[in-house]
Amino acid sequence: MDWLTDPDVWIGFLTLTFLEIVLGIDNLIFISILSNTLPSDQRDRARRTGLALALVTRILLLCSLAWVMRLDHPFWSADFAGRTWSVSGKDVILLAGGLFLVFKSTREIHEKIEGGHSADGPARVPSFQAAVVQILLLDIVFSLDSVITAVGMSNRIGVMIAAVVMAMIVMLVFVNAIAGFVERHPTIKMLALAFLILIGTMLIAEGLHQHVPKGYIYFAMAFSAGVELLNIRQRAKPSVS
Repeated sequence: MDWLTDPDVWIGFLTLTFLEIVLGIDNLIFISILSNTLPSDQRDRARRTGLALALVTRILLLCSLAWVMRLDHPFWSADFAGRTWSVSGKDVILLAGGLFLVFKSTREIHEKIEGGHSADGPARVPSFQAAVVQILLLDIVFSLDSVITAVGMSNRIGVMIAAVVMAMIVMLVFVNAIAGFVERHPTIKMLALAFLILIGTMLIAEGLHQHVPKGYIYFAMAFSAGVELLNIRQRAKPSVS
């Protein structure tokens, strides 16, 4: 029980919990947007199921650290145009996840702009099972970065799991508030979908070994969200005649 009095353990736990919450925001936005397409009586269950799946995925990956770290090792490489190109398991997951995010977000934006109708009639509401499967697939992608971050921050599996659990508890508390806010403000929802396209593009770039500093992405997202919040506050003010 010496770890209870070890300040390094607690500093690592608090730091890792904060990072896990930050890394989980994009996942939370995706879960909120996807759950809002379901009937109202299924939304809360879908959000909690999605976060529970995210928690289980992260813990399983943390307990399989050796396999996770091998994902960085290329399983195929070739020389082309004077350069050696290699592909690893992590690259495949990032590419697939990025393409899925871009496709899903673009489709959602199209439905919002076109009013949710197509030439064949009204857009279909996805089933609860379909929404959960999509959430699970993205959980795997988002969990990969989260787990690799945890491995880089601490060498204690207990600290990693505790930080992941704490981050998920925080997100469970706020998921309904975030989803409700996004649903009440259509412009925020459109902005969130644009963020997901940006994140998907970043994942594709990472999968192609083009490193994009996440600090720039997060700053751009925070700046855009701040401007939109100011717009919402301005629209809420009574007009002065």
